[in-house]
Amino acid sequence: MKPAKTRQILTAPHSWRDMPWGESFRDALTQHLQPCLGKLYGFHLLKIGNLSVEIDTQACAISHQVSVGNEGQQVQVIADPMHLPFEAKSIDACLLAHTLSWSQDPHRILREVDRVLIDDGWIVITGFNPLSLLGVGKLIPGLHRRPPWSGRMFSQMRLLDWLSLLNYEVVYRSSFQVVPWNRQGGLMMSRHVPALGCLNIMVARKRTLPLIMTPARKLASKVKLRATVNATRQLHSLDDQDSG
Repeated sequence: MKPAKTRQILTAPHSWRDMPWGESFRDALTQHLQPCLGKLYGFHLLKIGNLSVEIDTQACAISHQVSVGNEGQQVQVIADPMHLPFEAKSIDACLLAHTLSWSQDPHRILREVDRVLIDDGWIVITGFNPLSLLGVGKLIPGLHRRPPWSGRMFSQMRLLDWLSLLNYEVVYRSSFQVVPWNRQGGLMMSRHVPALGCLNIMVARKRTLPLIMTPARKLASKVKLRATVNATRQLHSLDDQDSG
């Protein structure tokens, strides 16, 4: 398995239109994200990266939505996703639409997102599935230099591992869009073999308590406090001795 951090210079597309079937990918993500976005609540939503900006998030109940990126006309805050200019625990939800795909250090971005998210905040991650027909294209000489194949493709299991280390609870994940179009049987393939879908969605929630039983919690669960009624009985016995 290749390390998450790389020295390779990755140039993210400025728009979904800059890659083959990009608008189809964007529309499919927007459609599948609607139920997830409808369940988010809070005051502030960050859309990190140029591709996140173009995802329609009107279904989200969070009214204050801010787009952040290195550059772009639609970006409201020009900033490096690895150094977000926001206070710790000040954001309710973050959308990373294929942001990790063109990141040299996805771990650092996730740690920075974790820093700005409030307790029980939401993180929504989308990306390309390496175990798909699109992922096979990375093996074809010449294609790896063009988007979407120039981006990095992380499996859901790898993302699950990263999020678990940050103590996030994954509440929803899905693969879909086996082929980049919905016509000529594409919709049927996506319906019957979704695991081979070229697009991944993962929704996770930040938890403050450990999700696994740590040694300290195991010890605490075994310790039984002495009932207060016993202390009362001891006081009564002492009073009887003094009176006798």
